[in-house]
Amino acid sequence: MKVAISGLNNTDNPAPGIPVIKSIVPENEIVGLSYDPNEPGNYMDLVSKVYLMPYPSAGFEALEERLTYIQEAEGIEAIIPNLDAELPLYIKYQEEIEAMGIKLCLPSLKNFELRNKNKLTTLCEKLGMKHPKTYEISSQEELVQLVTSQESVFPLMIKGNYYKAYMAHNLESAIEYFHKISQEWGFPILVQEVVHGEELNFVGVADGKGALCGGVAIKKLSTTEIGKIWTGVTIENEKLTQIAQDFVLSTGWRGPFELECIVTLEDVFLIEINPRFPAWVYFATEIGVNLPQMVLDIMQDKALQPQLNYEQNKMYVRYTGEFVTDFSRFMKLLSTKEL
Repeated sequence: MKVAISGLNNTDNPAPGIPVIKSIVPENEIVGLSYDPNEPGNYMDLVSKVYLMPYPSAGFEALEERLTYIQEAEGIEAIIPNLDAELPLYIKYQEEIEAMGIKLCLPSLKNFELRNKNKLTTLCEKLGMKHPKTYEISSQEELVQLVTSQESVFPLMIKGNYYKAYMAHNLESAIEYFHKISQEWGFPILVQEVVHGEELNFVGVADGKGALCGGVAIKKLSTTEIGKIWTGVTIENEKLTQIAQDFVLSTGWRGPFELECIVTLEDVFLIEINPRFPAWVYFATEIGVNLPQMVLDIMQDKALQPQLNYEQNKMYVRYTGEFVTDFSRFMKLLSTKEL
């Protein structure tokens, strides 16, 4: 297939695009969709062509116009969007995009909205999980009031609605992180209680008919300052796998997802549901569970055998690298919006 992939950032805060691309080449031809000419994936020669995209805040008309141009130039058959900020547009207008001849594998808008804190607690109860107390705020005054009312006790997680999360140990650092995230990503800001236990993540793909097509669970060993996994190890946790299966069955989820959890001796706390692949998804591919390819197979209505077994104690190690390219490539992408 000729597939367009977004999320080409590959710095110490990587997006999922490059791992997804590495999982589905060379069987497929890849076109890159980039929001920033500085993204390393624009120059890594993993894609046949890169197109700059309008920011999601520009709305669907701008997205539709750009996709129409790319479709006429490239004849793309499918898109795997990989960024939280763009997903609402792709999900809300997936019928219109598919009418253009571009296949998608995404959850419904109803399922996407399960990530909202007022619905996540209900979902957790249904799945036999717990959810940390989470408050949605939009001003520094609300933050101060929340903390001084003793409803919340430090340490607390200060989180963006799409990206970034910091642990605050006092009011001063909470205010600092509040402004740091809001200036970059806007509102609302989430304030969440800290649950202590093992950090386990489960990445999976569902077919939209209640079946979990594949999945891998890992334990985080070390993370970056903003919580991105740096090292991790595959684990087998039957309860977490069962929760993933129950989640898929009860919601009819379609496409990729990641469950971020804290596991204690007694309980499993669901921290977040990410409606996309995580940046560590190539780890799953390397141990024999190619989830991005499963997404393409679902798009093509291919029969899939569930892949939930994989080697245990395989270690994931993220590292940074460098390469040299010509500055003229950057200038061309900046001026023509394609490379």
